[in-house]
Amino acid sequence: MADPAERLVQRARLHCDRLVWLALLLAGGAAQAAESPVGWLGPDGRPNVEAQQAVALLAGAASHGLEPQDYAVAELQQAVARAGLSPSDDEAGGRQLARGLSLAMQRYLGDLHRGRVDPRRIQHGFDASRGDGFDAAARLRAALRSGQLEQAADAAAPQMPMYQQLRDALAHYRSLVDHAAWQPPLPTLPDATQRGVGKLEPGQPYAGLALLAERLTLLGDLPAGTPVPARYEGALVDAVMAFQRRHGLVVDGVVGRATLAQLQVSPSARVRQIELALERLRWTPLMQGPRMVVINIPEFMLRAYEVRDGRIAVREQMKVIVGKSFDTRTPLFDEDMRFIEFSPYWNVPFSIARAETVPRLRREPDHFERQGFEFVTRDGHVDTTLSEAKLEAVLAGRLRIRQRPGPNNALGDIKFIFPNHDNIYLHHTPATGLFARERRDFSHGCIRVEQPVALAGFVLKGMPGWDEARIRQAMDAGRSATLRLAKPVPVLIAYGTALVKGGRIHFFDDIYGLDPVLDAALRERPPFRLNLE
Repeated sequence: MADPAERLVQRARLHCDRLVWLALLLAGGAAQAAESPVGWLGPDGRPNVEAQQAVALLAGAASHGLEPQDYAVAELQQAVARAGLSPSDDEAGGRQLARGLSLAMQRYLGDLHRGRVDPRRIQHGFDASRGDGFDAAARLRAALRSGQLEQAADAAAPQMPMYQQLRDALAHYRSLVDHAAWQPPLPTLPDATQRGVGKLEPGQPYAGLALLAERLTLLGDLPAGTPVPARYEGALVDAVMAFQRRHGLVVDGVVGRATLAQLQVSPSARVRQIELALERLRWTPLMQGPRMVVINIPEFMLRAYEVRDGRIAVREQMKVIVGKSFDTRTPLFDEDMRFIEFSPYWNVPFSIARAETVPRLRREPDHFERQGFEFVTRDGHVDTTLSEAKLEAVLAGRLRIRQRPGPNNALGDIKFIFPNHDNIYLHHTPATGLFARERRDFSHGCIRVEQPVALAGFVLKGMPGWDEARIRQAMDAGRSATLRLAKPVPVLIAYGTALVKGGRIHFFDDIYGLDPVLDAALRERPPFRLNLE
């Protein structure tokens, strides 16, 4: 059984909040993780190979989007260098250095594995600990015994290709931070007015063609060595379209307000965006089951995938419509999908009934019958007759409005249910035209899916008899029927404004403004200090 000090270290790594980190630092001197000098120093009192490796790993923390100063790297480098030149005969001095290396490496391993902030503090409803039993102190002791410190650090980081791909993108964008191509802004676009930014269309001349081509080449959208044309045409238009595709823009080759704004974003801003994406990957539970459904809010995309041998294999992907950024944001959390409801009823939420449905029914009474609405009492009695008194009863909470299954039903013909406190679910929609939009935050919080039959096929895989024909038959039946899944399927509503697809980095608008929230939480993290004198 671990002693009380070790349990304190474990609890600090699990919660990773301000007060617990402070407790760790105050109790650091007594922690079990304070290895004996044997773990870090040789028989002659000089730092051993592991000590040198530890300092190198901590100094390279920025390659993971972490901050080297969070691990007292400068102090440890100086202490290790001093001990290497002039080892102390004072055993207490050796223990002090060993303790400093141990505490810094534990913090580093813990940060690599589950991030630096508790996501629940910043509007992400995930449990950073994930119940995986990761113990940074134990991992460090094992690595020191086996001489595999670097391997332990690699194993602590998320084990998915996306993580390494983002690290590669981070290194590339860091190399562009001071590049002259981003020092001057792109010139004013053609036909700009006093109130607008203009528009660059194929075939037009433009004073900024050379600078535009240079930026697109450095970003990898334009092949190196491509001649700069006299007008905006050819390969340069193709490169702008590739850039638009990577930034969630309308892919039309026209440089307008939105495309110009993305072209002007500095590499340093992109560096921070990638660093935040890496942080989210460390605590977003992307591999908690053999099959998962994941929605990335800023991308407006859903992916259904299987996890095999630690690898993600995407089986279905489709567009989604999410909650409005202004007032009905879709919350971020993970829950298990347990039911599918075919031909569902839609119980109009009170907030929607009060703000939208009741006012419209007062203006357009025919809307009640056209949409298949009905009133339902608290004891389940159904009334299909509209009256002002019943609308007042809805506003008073004595009745609710429900929409019957049918072609106009707001939920479409299928609903995917994963019970949660926010009453969020996936569903189809009769308003399919909205899927053609590039930005798709139109809902009241629930998530509309573009290809419900494909998603149902993925979710029902392994349940005998549920082929595509039977799924469509149940959706078209017009009678509400609920099916319990044989095995729950985890559903994760995530948030990432940078990710790698097809080997290329993609960036998306921070529609809910959560990147600055995460950035502020990271900057407010208490400093890590060591007394090595």
